[in-house]
Amino acid sequence: MAKSVASITTAFALIFAFFILFASFEMPVAEAKQCSKRAQKWTGPCIKTGSCRNHCRKREGAVDGACHYDFPGFACFCYYNC
Repeated sequence: MAKSVASITTAFALIFAFFILFASFEMPVAEAKQCSKRAQKWTGPCIKTGSCRNHCRKREGAVDGACHYDFPGFACFCYYNC
């Protein structure tokens, strides 16, 4: 009886070890490269990144948007998948 319990415990430990080993080999997710350019239809200085993001997504068909410094002030930049 004790021998069968030990063999079941050993088998369970081996299966668990293989599961942990194979779970650590996740496939890397390929992320799309993003390119940025200044928003074409944005007017005025960019103060709120949230407003720039909404503008880029809704009006310029971009993935994202953010305010960045562009001499002489801040401008809205849109991000597109390249």
